Amino acid sequence: MTGTFEELIASKEPVLIDFFAEWCGPCKAMAPALQQLADEMGDKVRIIKIDIDKNPALQRKYRVSGVPTIMIFKNSKQLFRQSGAMMLPQLKQAVTPHL
Repeated sequence: MTGTFEELIASKEPVLIDFFAEWCGPCKAMAPALQQLADEMGDKVRIIKIDIDKNPALQRKYRVSGVPTIMIFKNSKQLFRQSGAMMLPQLKQAVTPHL
């Protein structure tokens, strides 16, 4: 996947951003739910994982102080934000209104 972050979030489809860190236990626990969401939703939603340790500028810009932090963007607008692990039902509930 190529493009700047701004280009990615400008999508007409919802873009779910998972701000995570390799050392974060809850982030790892959430990975299967994100994969399942991707499998179920297909092209209706894009899921992008951003490692805060490798992308400190984005971490600062979006004021991510804890991981995991989930954000949903569509047409460059932030529509949803929540910190803390989310399981599949919560992820679906967050994405569905924006499809």
